[in-house]
Amino acid sequence: MGGRGWFVPAFYAGFAIAAGLLLPRLESRLLPGLAAAMSVSAAMAIYSSIASGMIALTGIVFSLVFVMVQFSATAYSPRLVAWVARSPLIAHALGIFTATFLYAISALAWVDRRGTNTVPLMSGALVLLLLVASVGMLIGLIDRIGFLAVNRMLSFTGDQGRAVIESAYADRIDGARPIASVTPRAPLTQTIVYRGHPLAVQAVDVEALVKHARRADAFIEVVATVGDTVSASAPLLRVFGGARPLSEHTLRRAVKLGRDRTFEQDPKYAIRLLVDIAIRALSPAVNDPTTAVQALDQIGDLLIRLAPRQLEAGAYRDHDGVLRLVVRLPAWEDFLRLAFDEIRTYGAGSVQVMRRMKALVSDLAADVPADRRDAVVAWQNRLDRTIARTFADVEDQREASVEDQQGLGVPRARPAA
Repeated sequence: MGGRGWFVPAFYAGFAIAAGLLLPRLESRLLPGLAAAMSVSAAMAIYSSIASGMIALTGIVFSLVFVMVQFSATAYSPRLVAWVARSPLIAHALGIFTATFLYAISALAWVDRRGTNTVPLMSGALVLLLLVASVGMLIGLIDRIGFLAVNRMLSFTGDQGRAVIESAYADRIDGARPIASVTPRAPLTQTIVYRGHPLAVQAVDVEALVKHARRADAFIEVVATVGDTVSASAPLLRVFGGARPLSEHTLRRAVKLGRDRTFEQDPKYAIRLLVDIAIRALSPAVNDPTTAVQALDQIGDLLIRLAPRQLEAGAYRDHDGVLRLVVRLPAWEDFLRLAFDEIRTYGAGSVQVMRRMKALVSDLAADVPADRRDAVVAWQNRLDRTIARTFADVEDQREASVEDQQGLGVPRARPAA
C-alpha cells in the first residue's frame, strides 16, 4: 500500500473500537431483554476462536501477499507490480481483518456481563457479519494474487494502453500538421517553472489551459511531456502573448504531477511496461523468450490501434477556432522505437523472438496508413540486419527470418532449402 493506504485499515480499526465500546452499551440499555440463542460458554469459545484465528490469518496472508509482490517485481517490472499492489482491495482486506479481530475481543468482554448469563444479540451478529466479510476479502485477495500470473499481467497492461488510446487520441485527420508548423510567433511573456523534488508528469488538463488562455487572449505551450520527470527549475509551461499575466498557481494546477507515471494520458507507459517484461524475460537469469513473445502480442495490438490515430498535432483551439494550446505528443516513429528497439537488442539471439517480431512488423506494414509505412519498412530492414549480424550460420539466419505469429509455431512461409 502506498500514499495514504494506511488510512483505510486505520479507519476500520477505529470503527471496530468505537463499535465495541458503544454498541453493547446501547444494546444493554435500549434492548435489555434481547439475547442471542446460544450459551455463554459457546459464545466465548466462538469469539475467542475468531479473534485468535483472525490475527494469525492476517499475519500469514499478508506475509504471503508481500512475498508474492516482491517476487513478481523481480519477474516483471517493479513499476507494474507496485501499480497492482496499490489496489484498494489490499487496504480494505487488512482493515476488515483488523476490525474483525478487534471487535471480537470487545464483544467477548460483554458476554455474561455482570453475571446476566446472556450473550448480546446485536454484538454477536456483528461479529459473524465481520467474519463473513473477512472470508469474502480473503477470496478477493486470492484472486488478486492470481492476477500476478504473467498472462493476466500482460493482458492488464494491454487493457490500460487500449483504454488510454481510445480516450486520448482521436481518429486521424488527413493533412494534420506537425506542432512546429502551428506554433504562433507571439512574444514569450511567461515561463512557468517547477519547484520541488522530482515528480512525474501524469496528466495535463487541456480544457482548463485552453480556458485560461482564451480569457487572457494568450497561447500556451506545454513544455513537459506526459511521462517526463521534472526537477527543480524545469520549465513546465510557456505563455505567449496575452492581455494580462496568468496566475502561475492556476497554471501549475493544470499539470498533474505525482511520484509515479500513470496510464491516464500516457499510452507510452503501457508499451514501456510491456517492453520491461519482455527484456526481463530475455535476460540470461530468466531466459524465457515465450514471455517476450506474449508481450509482443500486446505491443502489436497497441501499435495497430495507434496507427490510424491522430498523433501528429497536439494542438487545441477554443470555441472560436483560435489556437490556444500545444501539447507535445510522441510521433509514430517514437512509438515504434519504444516498442522494438530494446526487445530487438536483447532478443537478437533468440530465433523465437526474431520470428515473432518479423511477423509483427509485417502485419504493421500491411495495416498502417501509407505515409506511416516507410517507418515500419525501416524497422523491417533493421531486423534483417540484426539477424544477419547475430547468426553466423546461414541456416540459422534463414530460420530466424521466417515470419511466425507464435515465434516457434506455424510459419507463414517455409524457409527455402
